Amino acid sequence: MTTSPTTQLAPEQILRAADYVELVWREQGSEEDRAALAEFHADGPELAQLIGEFGALLLADYLTVVPDEHADCESAYVAGKLVTVASRYLKRWCLAGGGADTARIAASFLIECMQEVDQVHQFLADIRGDAHAGRPATTA
Repeated sequence: MTTSPTTQLAPEQILRAADYVELVWREQGSEEDRAALAEFHADGPELAQLIGEFGALLLADYLTVVPDEHADCESAYVAGKLVTVASRYLKRWCLAGGGADTARIAASFLIECMQEVDQVHQFLADIRGDAHAGRPATTA
Protein backbone atom coordinates (compact mmCIF):
# COMPACT_ATOMS: atom_id res chain seq x y z
CA MET A 1 0.00 0.00 0.00
CA THR A 2 1.31 3.43 -0.90
CA THR A 3 0.85 6.20 1.61
CA SER A 4 1.16 9.90 1.09
CA PRO A 5 3.71 11.99 2.98
CA THR A 6 2.85 12.75 6.58
CA THR A 7 2.40 16.32 7.77
CA GLN A 8 3.12 17.19 11.37
CA LEU A 9 0.81 19.57 13.18
CA ALA A 10 2.25 21.37 16.18
CA PRO A 11 0.14 21.31 19.36
CA GLU A 12 -0.53 25.06 19.07
CA GLN A 13 -1.84 24.53 15.51
CA ILE A 14 -4.18 21.79 16.72
CA LEU A 15 -5.44 23.96 19.57
CA ARG A 16 -5.98 26.91 17.23
CA ALA A 17 -7.90 24.78 14.72
CA ALA A 18 -10.01 23.22 17.48
CA ASP A 19 -10.83 26.69 18.82
CA TYR A 20 -11.92 27.81 15.35
CA VAL A 21 -14.10 24.75 14.73
CA GLU A 22 -15.72 25.21 18.13
CA LEU A 23 -16.45 28.87 17.37
CA VAL A 24 -18.09 27.91 14.07
CA TRP A 25 -20.04 25.15 15.84
CA ARG A 26 -21.44 27.23 18.65
CA GLU A 27 -21.79 30.46 16.69
CA GLN A 28 -24.22 32.19 19.02
CA GLY A 29 -23.89 35.56 17.38
CA SER A 30 -22.47 37.24 20.47
CA GLU A 31 -20.24 40.22 19.87
CA GLU A 32 -17.31 38.33 21.38
CA ASP A 33 -17.82 35.31 19.08
CA ARG A 34 -18.15 37.50 16.00
CA ALA A 35 -14.93 39.33 16.91
CA ALA A 36 -13.09 36.05 17.46
CA LEU A 37 -14.31 34.69 14.11
CA ALA A 38 -13.27 37.90 12.34
CA GLU A 39 -9.81 37.57 13.86
CA PHE A 40 -9.52 33.99 12.58
CA HIS A 41 -10.87 34.95 9.16
CA ALA A 42 -8.22 37.64 8.77
CA ASP A 43 -5.75 34.78 8.18
CA GLY A 44 -7.66 33.72 5.03
CA PRO A 45 -5.71 31.09 3.05
CA GLU A 46 -3.54 30.12 6.03
CA LEU A 47 -6.66 29.37 8.06
CA ALA A 48 -8.13 27.29 5.25
CA GLN A 49 -4.90 25.29 4.99
CA LEU A 50 -4.82 24.71 8.75
CA ILE A 51 -8.43 23.53 8.79
CA GLY A 52 -7.71 21.19 5.87
CA GLU A 53 -4.80 19.62 7.74
CA PHE A 54 -6.78 19.51 10.98
CA GLY A 55 -9.72 17.92 9.17
CA ALA A 56 -7.53 15.15 7.83
CA LEU A 57 -6.27 14.50 11.36
CA LEU A 58 -9.76 14.52 12.79
CA LEU A 59 -11.13 12.14 10.16
CA ALA A 60 -8.25 9.68 10.39
CA ASP A 61 -7.45 9.65 14.10
CA TYR A 62 -10.69 10.49 15.86
CA LEU A 63 -13.73 9.69 13.73
CA THR A 64 -12.76 6.38 12.14
CA VAL A 65 -10.69 4.56 14.70
CA VAL A 66 -11.13 0.83 14.09
CA PRO A 67 -10.63 -1.52 17.06
CA ASP A 68 -7.57 -3.77 16.67
CA GLU A 69 -9.71 -6.91 16.55
CA HIS A 70 -11.44 -5.58 13.43
CA ALA A 71 -8.40 -4.14 11.65
CA ASP A 72 -8.38 -7.01 9.13
CA CYS A 73 -12.10 -6.81 8.34
CA GLU A 74 -13.30 -5.64 4.96
CA SER A 75 -15.38 -2.90 6.58
CA ALA A 76 -12.23 -1.49 8.23
CA TYR A 77 -10.53 -1.48 4.84
CA VAL A 78 -13.47 0.34 3.25
CA ALA A 79 -13.67 2.86 6.12
CA GLY A 80 -9.95 3.51 5.74
CA LYS A 81 -10.32 4.15 2.02
CA LEU A 82 -13.27 6.49 2.58
CA VAL A 83 -11.28 8.46 5.13
CA THR A 84 -8.35 8.67 2.72
CA VAL A 85 -10.54 10.02 -0.05
CA ALA A 86 -12.41 12.46 2.21
CA SER A 87 -9.16 13.70 3.77
CA ARG A 88 -7.45 14.13 0.42
CA TYR A 89 -10.42 16.02 -1.03
CA LEU A 90 -10.75 18.24 2.05
CA LYS A 91 -7.04 19.11 2.03
CA ARG A 92 -7.00 19.81 -1.72
CA TRP A 93 -10.06 21.98 -1.46
CA CYS A 94 -8.64 23.93 1.49
CA LEU A 95 -5.28 24.40 -0.24
CA ALA A 96 -6.96 25.71 -3.41
CA GLY A 97 -7.08 29.18 -1.86
CA GLY A 98 -10.66 29.80 -0.80
CA GLY A 99 -9.71 31.69 2.33
CA ALA A 100 -12.11 32.28 5.20
CA ASP A 101 -15.19 31.03 3.32
CA THR A 102 -13.47 27.74 2.60
CA ALA A 103 -12.33 27.42 6.21
CA ARG A 104 -15.87 27.97 7.49
CA ILE A 105 -17.37 25.43 5.07
CA ALA A 106 -14.66 22.88 5.91
CA ALA A 107 -15.26 23.42 9.63
CA SER A 108 -19.00 22.95 9.06
CA PHE A 109 -18.28 19.66 7.24
CA LEU A 110 -16.16 18.45 10.17
CA ILE A 111 -18.86 19.48 12.64
CA GLU A 112 -21.41 17.42 10.70
CA CYS A 113 -19.06 14.42 10.81
CA MET A 114 -18.56 14.77 14.57
CA GLN A 115 -22.28 15.17 15.25
CA GLU A 116 -23.01 11.92 13.45
CA VAL A 117 -21.02 9.90 15.96
CA ASP A 118 -20.77 11.94 19.16
CA GLN A 119 -20.71 15.38 20.66
CA VAL A 120 -18.59 18.00 18.93
CA HIS A 121 -17.40 19.37 22.27
CA GLN A 122 -16.12 15.93 23.38
CA PHE A 123 -14.11 15.39 20.19
CA LEU A 124 -12.53 18.81 20.47
CA ALA A 125 -11.76 18.23 24.16
CA ASP A 126 -10.05 14.91 23.31
CA ILE A 127 -8.00 16.54 20.57
CA ARG A 128 -6.96 19.40 22.84
CA GLY A 129 -5.99 16.89 25.55
CA ASP A 130 -3.80 14.96 23.15
CA ALA A 131 -2.15 18.18 21.95
CA HIS A 132 -1.45 19.28 25.53
CA ALA A 133 -0.03 15.83 26.31
CA GLY A 134 2.47 16.26 23.49
CA ARG A 135 1.23 13.33 21.47
CA PRO A 136 2.39 13.71 17.88
CA ALA A 137 -0.44 14.53 15.53
CA THR A 138 -0.01 13.52 11.95
CA THR A 139 -2.16 13.60 8.89
CA ALA A 140 -1.75 11.55 5.77
